[in-house]
Amino acid sequence: MTSNDSSSAVLRDARRIVVKVGSSLVTNEGRGLDERAIGEWCRQLAGLVKAGREVVMVSSGAVAEGMKRLGWTARPKEINELQAAAAVGQMGLAQMYETKLRENGLGSAQVLLTHGDLADRERYLNARSTLLTLLDLNVVPVINENDTVVNDEIKFGDNDTLGALVANLVEADALVILTDQKGLFTADPRSHPDASFVHVGQAGDPALEAMAGGAGSSIGRGGMLTKILAAKRAAGSGASTVIAWGREPDALLRLARGEAIGTLLVAQTAKHQARKRWMADHLQLRGAVTVDAGAAAKVRSEGKSLLPIGMVGVEGDFSRGDVIAVRDPQGVELARGLANYSSAEARLLCRKPSGEFERLLGYAGEPEMVHRDNLVLMVRGA
Repeated sequence: MTSNDSSSAVLRDARRIVVKVGSSLVTNEGRGLDERAIGEWCRQLAGLVKAGREVVMVSSGAVAEGMKRLGWTARPKEINELQAAAAVGQMGLAQMYETKLRENGLGSAQVLLTHGDLADRERYLNARSTLLTLLDLNVVPVINENDTVVNDEIKFGDNDTLGALVANLVEADALVILTDQKGLFTADPRSHPDASFVHVGQAGDPALEAMAGGAGSSIGRGGMLTKILAAKRAAGSGASTVIAWGREPDALLRLARGEAIGTLLVAQTAKHQARKRWMADHLQLRGAVTVDAGAAAKVRSEGKSLLPIGMVGVEGDFSRGDVIAVRDPQGVELARGLANYSSAEARLLCRKPSGEFERLLGYAGEPEMVHRDNLVLMVRGA
């Protein structure tokens, strides 16, 4: 375990935060949507936004709310019944968040995701682009798994995993998992009164998984183990995770001020380093673009995005979202990054300004072939 002395800065310095709340909290252990609790979280989210943070809410509760509205006391096992409950409950869940966020001066947007959305390159980029646009507009995305259409093959399995995947998707600085437990203990405190509380740990530490027990609620699907695994997944993109009691007064605001609440699982790789290292080590390059001297200088020396007007050639057969090489006029790889356009589209856009994209492609896409946030330099001295 690591020291708690400097860990408070992890949340204090986080600019983009994903907050995940579980079914038992959202629905007050299945008794129906907890209006007061949701209102409190929305008030805190508004406080974070006013302080210059960007926030995404991942909320469970659709199936549980649907069960309550349908008069069901036990979670159904049949997938069609789960989907029906989700369809019924999602209406109330979205309405509650929209009402409470609006009361606090914020707009909201409902976003439903499946694993397939994040496994497919183009759908992944589309989801990412939508979420980042919503954040730019100061709208809070409220995300849930699309239980109405998923099946056993594409279910996330729990919204802790979904929270981690969303943190990766938007490149969050931190993931906060609000639960009905104070945090992680060395053993289940309900059966081991002598269990010690874990204040700070390292995300991905195998010892943490050994400490975590099973699901603690008949309403939700997750348990402490899914939260530990979610923290490990979020750490892959450089996001640290806090697991805290969802009814702790002003937990989100206090965490953002640097107060130590719950269990902090620290990512060992910085956010940008993790992403850049992944692209630099990516072995399956699908293609390349060659740029003129001016574009090469802007990318290499000024850290600029790569614009199609600076491209003079395209190689390979790649899709939007593939990792491609960027080569200078001498054929030297100076960078690599994620393509915003397919190879066929890129060939049409070579030497063209962004004002012509809609005429050439039939739609107005991103102005960059590779955005600087998705670009890593490969040449020493860059």
